[in-house]
Amino acid sequence: MTIALRPAEPDDDAILIAIYGGTREDELAMTDWDDARKREFVEQQFRAQDQYYRANYANATFDVILVDGQPAGRLYVARWPDEIRIMDIALLASFRGRGIGSQLLGALQREGAAAQKPLCIHVERFNPALSLYARLGFRLVEDRGVYLFLQWSPDDAHLAATAQENTAS
Repeated sequence: MTIALRPAEPDDDAILIAIYGGTREDELAMTDWDDARKREFVEQQFRAQDQYYRANYANATFDVILVDGQPAGRLYVARWPDEIRIMDIALLASFRGRGIGSQLLGALQREGAAAQKPLCIHVERFNPALSLYARLGFRLVEDRGVYLFLQWSPDDAHLAATAQENTAS
């Protein structure tokens, strides 16, 4: 399996809306809306989010995740002087649970370690990926109600690796 990133382009709107919609499926399943209303809502919310991200995260990268050349998700990252912020990472349902997110987050952790910057993300409280973030060494920094603010630090990773080495000895 080959995982790659490429910058999102205007022609990617349909796939990006589908990826975003996949993150809202459980929530929308609880409504009595028909499919047309759900699509309209997803498109409106996607456009509002996209406009907000582009207005408030200057110089961020907005990438489409490709798996074996096929669009599989999106990864939006802001690189600031004092941290790397994952604005959004999402995969289509058919690509979840295959280690793709772990590989992408691992690459960002290596980037953070090389730059000596923490890697941060807001995650919804009930997001199933919370266990992935915990496994990768992210820790809760702040409970912000609906969202949890998580951080992985190169210093924490170094301490964990040292502790593992000492335990193995």
